[in-house]
Amino acid sequence: MSQEDEKQIQTAETIKIIRQFNEAFNKQDLVAIVAIMTPDCIFENTYPAPDGKRYVGQQAVRAAFGQFFKESPDAEFITEEMFACGERGVVRWTYHWFKDQHESGHVRGVDIFRVQNGKVAEKLSYVKG
Repeated sequence: MSQEDEKQIQTAETIKIIRQFNEAFNKQDLVAIVAIMTPDCIFENTYPAPDGKRYVGQQAVRAAFGQFFKESPDAEFITEEMFACGERGVVRWTYHWFKDQHESGHVRGVDIFRVQNGKVAEKLSYVKG
């Protein structure tokens, strides 16, 4: 198999894993999210500004996502575009939140993923604004 063939296979796997991750995230399924992340995974949040907070390891990342889901139970991420090359993938998204019928909003951003051996090793998040 050529290096180009290997790169195409890896790119397809990266897109598949990111899709699975995003589906689990929108379902707020912490068990599925952690199962698809490496033990030493890294998540860089968009908050607090300007650089966000960095979480390392499944336990820390699970706690961060759990807190997010608790604070934003009706949150929804909609993928605008996704692409990958090898182990790196980028998702351009819109995040919508709904606190009640009078308070809702959205923000746009990107996630930069690194997928290794069929699992998410990094999720680095950035927002506009």
